[in-house]
Amino acid sequence: MKKISSSRRQFLKNTAMITGAAIVVPTILSRCAKGANDRILLGHIGVGDMGQAALRSWFMPLDTAYSVAACDTFESRRKVVSQYVNHTYHEKGIKAPECQAYLDMDELLQRSDIDAVNITTPDHWHLLAAIKAARAGKHVMLAKPLGLSYPDYKILEKELKANNVKFHYGTQQRSMSHLKAAVAMIKDGKIGEVERIDVWCPGKNPVTSPQCTEIPVPADFDFDRWTGPARLNTYCPDRVTNNSSWFQNDYSIGFLAGWGAHPLDIMIWAMKDKMNGEYSCEGTGTFWEPGGMYNNIYSWDLNYEYKSSIKLHYVSSDIAESKNIWSYRKLRDYNSTTFFGSKGWISVGRGSAESDIPELQQAFDKFPREGNTAMIKEDGFKMGQLYVDVVKGTIPEACPLDEAIMSDCVSHMGDIALRTGRKVTWNPVVGEVVGDPEANNIFIRENRKTYTT
Repeated sequence: MKKISSSRRQFLKNTAMITGAAIVVPTILSRCAKGANDRILLGHIGVGDMGQAALRSWFMPLDTAYSVAACDTFESRRKVVSQYVNHTYHEKGIKAPECQAYLDMDELLQRSDIDAVNITTPDHWHLLAAIKAARAGKHVMLAKPLGLSYPDYKILEKELKANNVKFHYGTQQRSMSHLKAAVAMIKDGKIGEVERIDVWCPGKNPVTSPQCTEIPVPADFDFDRWTGPARLNTYCPDRVTNNSSWFQNDYSIGFLAGWGAHPLDIMIWAMKDKMNGEYSCEGTGTFWEPGGMYNNIYSWDLNYEYKSSIKLHYVSSDIAESKNIWSYRKLRDYNSTTFFGSKGWISVGRGSAESDIPELQQAFDKFPREGNTAMIKEDGFKMGQLYVDVVKGTIPEACPLDEAIMSDCVSHMGDIALRTGRKVTWNPVVGEVVGDPEANNIFIRENRKTYTT
């Protein structure tokens, strides 16, 4: 998984100049359509590692938006982020409103001047924070994956519509030029009728599952608020790291959704009309060993069959490597989606695009490369401007909620099939696992009292 780890480290490296302790966040959307010269005022909810990277790379370079609020349960993070934003604007001679720090997201959302928010909290907070923002009339940019409970998907859908606000899913691949080109080729029928799809992504980071020895909560950290709608556990520093929020089932379903959201979103982006019906899922998987805090699935081999007759094979990268599932590719990109059509195939990832159709490969070969490597130069930094354009109404929603729901449900059906040990069938029309109440209940989570929708 060297390439994935390297890519992630590079992403953080490019933004780590803020400070070693800082954690910053991406930007957001505007309530009313604004004029072309008006700047969107953004609030950042959850200023952690990836949010810091997005803030610095996606939004601070823009002259179309100002970041004016930073909210986090760690006092040091929200203060350092707000100070960084204010210092940066001052150094550039930009007369922007002061960026203020907040512990309480409700206080941030009460501000009438804020148009939009970018939410990059841990996964278990995603839906509740987005629902709160929509009810407050703020446009929502929400980090992937979408969330943990299907009923909350539908509440968010209702609140966005009721409050006339826009949604932008934080899958930056939709702003990448080579992926836009590949999706257009597929939609234009360049590979013919798509018959099957391969998807793979990393299953875990190279870490061990820690024990949790309870200690007092630090004075500058609100652990209860960090826990929010999830079950309240004992506190230890290892519980609130990125890895722990990804690999504990109270807070997520692991990289099955956390990394899978990217290649699965590409699949839905290209094939939405053929993948919006009922489908079944079955397969095998491996959980973290008992004894430590981590209890999610970290390796999987899943097969899906759609009523449209399309077949999906979704695996973790270790399975793709051990079974050489990617044998048809030249580059071993560890986060990819391959579409097999009646005329040929296209396989794309964050840093790659390949095809066995010569004229399509020639088109992909024209994209700039990363230094002297064969990997395509990423241009996901354009996600910030894409979001602002959506907020201003100059383009339609580019990463809409209905497609986010579709891709996230694919991850959850895999999780449910592996936890129950049986084949499950998902009916998206009624939003239920067909004929299996026990399996369906896994996709319904009760929020903790005082943190309800």
